[in-house]
Amino acid sequence: MIFERNGADVPVVIVGAGPVGVTAALLLARRGVRSVVLERHRDIYPLPRAGAYDDEVRRILQAAGVGEEFAAIARPANGLRLLDARHRVMAEFRRTEHGLHGYPQTSMFDQPELERVLRDALARRPECELRGGVEVTGIGPDTEGPVRVTYRDDDGEHHLWADAVLGCDGAGSLTRQAIGAVWEDLRFEERWTVIDVRTTADVRCWEGVDQVCDPDRPATFVRIGEDRYRWEFRLREGAEQPVRELVAPWLPPSYDGDFEVIREAQYTFRARVADRWRIGRVFLLGDAAHLTPPFIGQGLCSGLRDAYNLTWKLARVLGQGGDERLLDTYESERKPHARHVIRLAVVLGWAMTGGQDGAAAIRRRLLAAACRIPRLTTAAGRDLSPPLATGLLVRRRLRKGLAGTHCPRPWITADGRRSRLDEVLGDSFTILTTADPWPSLNALAHALGVRAIPVTGLGDDGTLAAWLRAGRADAVLLRPDRVVLDVVPAGGQDFTGTAAWASLLHSIRSPHPPRRTVDISLLRSVTR
Repeated sequence: MIFERNGADVPVVIVGAGPVGVTAALLLARRGVRSVVLERHRDIYPLPRAGAYDDEVRRILQAAGVGEEFAAIARPANGLRLLDARHRVMAEFRRTEHGLHGYPQTSMFDQPELERVLRDALARRPECELRGGVEVTGIGPDTEGPVRVTYRDDDGEHHLWADAVLGCDGAGSLTRQAIGAVWEDLRFEERWTVIDVRTTADVRCWEGVDQVCDPDRPATFVRIGEDRYRWEFRLREGAEQPVRELVAPWLPPSYDGDFEVIREAQYTFRARVADRWRIGRVFLLGDAAHLTPPFIGQGLCSGLRDAYNLTWKLARVLGQGGDERLLDTYESERKPHARHVIRLAVVLGWAMTGGQDGAAAIRRRLLAAACRIPRLTTAAGRDLSPPLATGLLVRRRLRKGLAGTHCPRPWITADGRRSRLDEVLGDSFTILTTADPWPSLNALAHALGVRAIPVTGLGDDGTLAAWLRAGRADAVLLRPDRVVLDVVPAGGQDFTGTAAWASLLHSIRSPHPPRRTVDISLLRSVTR
């Protein structure tokens, strides 16, 4: 069946206006790519959900243009503690005030406040249009042509034809169904009660996340804001208790002051990843692609990493002559990374709950022993975002090499003005060198249309020079997402295997595919 064209053309349609969808729209807008965001709710969801970001995601929000606004609503956190059933500290995973990315390694926030910041920024961007109160009813992908998106509002049914569709529509994603993706179960599913409270009581906390490793009543506790707190409990079937009894260990004895329960809800925490994240120009991001138990605060972080990884590649393919193969690297880079984070969350979840089988007591004793090894706790704390694996856009990583890792974000002084490195680098590729660029490096920079910048003149107190020296590199090529693509090793003259990745950045083909669509049922028959 061939569809009739009776709708509007738009470069990108984003399904879902949560933090992942809106951030994707803002990142695309910064690169001049227009988008329409379709959202079933007319306003932001008013109740709190996610509450923690790491420093890498703070850097992504800065790239999206909302860094300062987010800083005004965020509060740094000390990290994570594991407590036993009597609330004695078993281990601490400390997070520093200033990490590699130039921000506190953990920040707490209220999700509705974050969503308001993002929506306000979206309204200021002429490249973005948000259509709320609509229901997306159909997505018809095609591997060669535009994508037909059908939605319904108060005025009836409408169609959009997009060069790409980003499915940021959550765990019940219509987009995931449209591309025929199914969940891979990573074997974790538990029912928890989540309680958000506002109180001026002197709540006992350490300004970080507490995980109570009690198999009878595992719990998570964190301070979200000045007078906002969150508890999460796994309760046994039929063992319901009043909120005040559950949170009593954290409150002053016999406290009878103000205590407002903002939300009390039950959620099922799952560990899942979609078996495919893309067909043609239709992509899955965030909870549409992966579900992470909340125990390490990385669920929403993973979704923002999806958006940052994909948007620069999509912008280059749509408007800058990038090869279509660039888009293949989205799933190949993000899926293993997301799976790693999910497994860490599952491990901590089982450590907290102790499991529900005969080996639970043994696992708890092993955990307590492991927590007394400082090197293990330090490694676990920094392994939330490991380097990207070798691939088309990450050259082979040598031992202690820089390929696949992030560049630091120090303060620098340029043209007499003090700013962060990212503000100077802009939104494109960059070559950083230990000394003035040599002729072959200048030639490559000219061919790629990027700058080659010696770090010695940046006025950063030697942070970047030390980073290059520790990675045994004389130069690095940074991707727009600040990941190291390739390295000139110390004493070398050129990047390795330049032709392999350079061909992805420029294509002789038109950046816009031919305008043709087919029925989704035909697509599924050839892709499953």
